[in-house]
Amino acid sequence: MDRKHDDEYYMRQAIGLALKGEGFVNPNPMVGAVIVKDGRVIGEGYHKRYGDLHAERDAIASLKEDARGACIYVTLEPCCHHGKQPPCTDAIIEHGIGRVVIGSKDPNPLVAGKGVRLLREAGIEVAEDCLRDECDAINPVFFKYITTKLPYVTLKYAMTMDGKIATRTGASKWITGEDARSEVQRLRHRYMAIMAGIGTVQADDPMLNVRIEGLKSPVRVIGDSKLVISPDSAIVRTADEYRTIVAHCLRDETKERVLSDKKVELMHLPSEDGHVDIRELVTGLGNMGIDSVLVEGGGTLNDSIIRAGLADRVEVFIAPKIFGGSDAKSPVEGSGIASVDEAAMFKLQGMKKHGDDIQLTYIKE
Repeated sequence: MDRKHDDEYYMRQAIGLALKGEGFVNPNPMVGAVIVKDGRVIGEGYHKRYGDLHAERDAIASLKEDARGACIYVTLEPCCHHGKQPPCTDAIIEHGIGRVVIGSKDPNPLVAGKGVRLLREAGIEVAEDCLRDECDAINPVFFKYITTKLPYVTLKYAMTMDGKIATRTGASKWITGEDARSEVQRLRHRYMAIMAGIGTVQADDPMLNVRIEGLKSPVRVIGDSKLVISPDSAIVRTADEYRTIVAHCLRDETKERVLSDKKVELMHLPSEDGHVDIRELVTGLGNMGIDSVLVEGGGTLNDSIIRAGLADRVEVFIAPKIFGGSDAKSPVEGSGIASVDEAAMFKLQGMKKHGDDIQLTYIKE
């Protein structure tokens, strides 16, 4: 292979390693690294969990021989500042690595080009933008959050072929099959928070956790303007086990005390119309260090997210069923738009099949 093909080959290995950190590293990016010397992989690593070694240092820790003169492939520009971990640029320089191949540029203002400059000033050859599109695709959450402090927001819903999320009586279990529902569990693991409205909580009494061993459950966020959530709901009863935030407008000191005693965190977000301001809620979550939110609400919450322009991604699961009925609920409710050119626009990014169900992934244009 020529150098370009070598670079792409090893960078793809680094991408595969990076993805192993999915769901565990937030709000940090997923990063993988491979160290190659004389055509042999002599070290590899990835960022395994928030607070653990960064990918470059994890790869260096795996070395069984001297890395002097070797090439390190890393999916994201090496950091050059002290955070939870010391700068990766220092480790690369100290171990005499002679060449660094980078996939994505780091938009973090503390890094953004500074890591590359430090490496070059140390006499190290640096090649940038290797498989950049593929490397960028790993970290849309990090890229948005580090530059805006707003969480990456994904709407997820399951619907029938005729666009219904429940029957006319409100029954919705189950629209999709077991394979699709397992994929939703894995989706939850990838996000720091999961959001639902009080209507969903009252109708379904969900747990909103992850039920696959070894994966993590997200922070649960409930929009409950009038603070009517029941202390006996599954969400409240398990708030000491899974971090739970309830956003509300109405003040009720007795109810607030009961919920606080059960370890529910309360966000009081007063508004003129008596409804939780969804933009203020999402901004507040970002200020708490929450970098991503999976919205699993009903049509009212989805409408609020769309109208506020907050949806970065939509995951649609379509089942081969037809419910019919003008009163059956649809994924996005509200008053709707008046003309076609007012539609919120998204781009199809991917399609998967789960048994007889189809998952469509859209991203904001």
